[in-house]
Amino acid sequence: MKIFKMIFCFALAMMLGISCSPKKEAKEASNVLVLYYSLTSNTKTVAQEIATCLNADMEEITLVEPYDTAFQATIERCMKEREQGILPEIKPLTKDIAKYDTIFIGYPIWFGTYAPPMAAFLDKVDLSGKVIVPFCTFGSGGLESSFKDLAEKQPNVAIILPGYGVRAARMDAVPKEVDVFLKSLGFIKGGFFMPAEFPEQHPVNADEEAIFNAAVDGYPMLNAKAVSVASRTLQDDGTEYLFTAKDMPREDKPDMPPASEIKVYVLVEKGKAPVFTKVIR
Repeated sequence: MKIFKMIFCFALAMMLGISCSPKKEAKEASNVLVLYYSLTSNTKTVAQEIATCLNADMEEITLVEPYDTAFQATIERCMKEREQGILPEIKPLTKDIAKYDTIFIGYPIWFGTYAPPMAAFLDKVDLSGKVIVPFCTFGSGGLESSFKDLAEKQPNVAIILPGYGVRAARMDAVPKEVDVFLKSLGFIKGGFFMPAEFPEQHPVNADEEAIFNAAVDGYPMLNAKAVSVASRTLQDDGTEYLFTAKDMPREDKPDMPPASEIKVYVLVEKGKAPVFTKVIR
């Protein structure tokens, strides 16, 4: 599907850029709404960066009964709601969705897709004819799966443009990545670096395996063994690796069946330790 290829092409472009400022020339910002749900403020941070770059209106989706910010309490409530087939009740928006042509929709990734408050919103609204731009924050990944779910939930939108996703562990990268993201889609003017496509993958060697292991080390929800890899050069002497890896059972859940294969993106910037930027399952 062409739109998914566009996502992958733009994902690497987000490695370079300059922080946004309100003085940048935005394209029809008055017709743009940045709408988001955020529990821990990570998604809010991205929303604020986008709104600032575009001089756009912004609104937060809030709940009648907010989730507990404690991780375990939130997980338990979500699991109970999922078992009962219910979604949390959201408060009415103050902005009139009908007046906006373009809506940036932001959310954290929970259980592999957009969080339940965003699901509740999408159940209540008709976004037919609008341009939708998703953005999300996550522990390891989920932009692609949430993109698919969003397209199925709102099949009559004009288009869903390639989205932006960032790990919670990489929030310091948000300003430069959002800048390049918005330039790549034409929302703000300016040049940006577009890396070449990945070459064909080859079996990992010892050095590449060490890079992979260093990047995923310490992340408890990812236990995988690198099998093959391709790499490409980024601007300022950075390198991005795309690993194909075998998803192994997690130590804390040895009975959980692993996926047959996963894709892991790893960034190595000059003078910095390897870090994985996203996982696609």
